[in-house]
Amino acid sequence: MGKIFYIMGKSATGKDTIFKEVLKNKKLHLKNVVLYTSRPIRAKEKDGVEYHFVDESRLLELQNAGKVIEMRSYDTIHGVWSYATVDDGQFDLDNENFLAIGTLESFEKMKAYFGEKKVVPVYIEVADDNRLERALRRERKQEHPKYEELCRRFLADAQDFSEENIAKAGISKRFFNDKDREACMNEVVEYIYGIINETGSQTIHTI
Repeated sequence: MGKIFYIMGKSATGKDTIFKEVLKNKKLHLKNVVLYTSRPIRAKEKDGVEYHFVDESRLLELQNAGKVIEMRSYDTIHGVWSYATVDDGQFDLDNENFLAIGTLESFEKMKAYFGEKKVVPVYIEVADDNRLERALRRERKQEHPKYEELCRRFLADAQDFSEENIAKAGISKRFFNDKDREACMNEVVEYIYGIINETGSQTIHTI
């Protein structure tokens, strides 16, 4: 039986980069869980790769059809941005293992939907000063930098990912990504690989 490995972390922890690199690792054979979002597409992002970029009306359609597993909305200075995991036929836990990315809240909802043993947390951590520096560098590269939204998100992270909430979610292991991203990614890969082999959830692939 397959598992969903769920990457989480505050903004600018490098979790998106780790997600992409781990997903490409051939020995894991992980399938990508592509979320739906109503936020504007960023530079270098591609629709259907990082996210399915849709509007709020499309998300409402999916919700009314009973296909939304979890959805969170953020009241930003640029309007409401929503993110959703949708049961659109992409999940085949009888035959595959998956890699997803989200928040503590969405992680809890995924556990409630699929079962606690099916969803494995992978929590990425970076010191706040390093996160802020990274976030500023990333925002400067955008065509229309949104610095106020950066600050709102940074402050919100402190509450959303409080130590109390992390403990409540049952997360005990952390992967530190302050200095050596390659080492962090390798640690995540080995951790996932060990669980796959331990539980016998490795799917046999033929070429």
